[in-house]
Amino acid sequence: MDVKQISVFLENKSGRLAEVTKILGENNIDISALSIADTTDFGILRLIVNDPDKAEKVLKENGFTVSSTNVIAIGVEDKPGGLSKALEILDAQSIGIEYMYAFVGKKSDEALVLLRVENSSKAVEILTKGGIQVLSSDKVYKL
Repeated sequence: MDVKQISVFLENKSGRLAEVTKILGENNIDISALSIADTTDFGILRLIVNDPDKAEKVLKENGFTVSSTNVIAIGVEDKPGGLSKALEILDAQSIGIEYMYAFVGKKSDEALVLLRVENSSKAVEILTKGGIQVLSSDKVYKL
């Protein structure tokens, strides 16, 4: 159930993010979700795309420093407290979250969340047992 996330190291200079999105667009790579964390000098752009292997390849060919990481994607009820249930399940099993971000799906009744956790296979197992929808990579790449 792991989803491949692409991480791109970017110098904190005007136009670098635009360059990444242009390269991806020119190669017919669709971005489903993104997150950027920055400091004064650089940033890490995290992307979920429809073809992560191709994205990694074309960005490297264009001089970007790129890596991939496995994350999990979950669907939670889009209402107050919807995310809380999933986080409580992880907390009860002492599974720490390194980072997370949400993305837009095609269903309006659920929120979709990406999680980078300490133990993804255990997290998937307990979330599923707890009634949390864990999305397959194929489903996420098609969003």
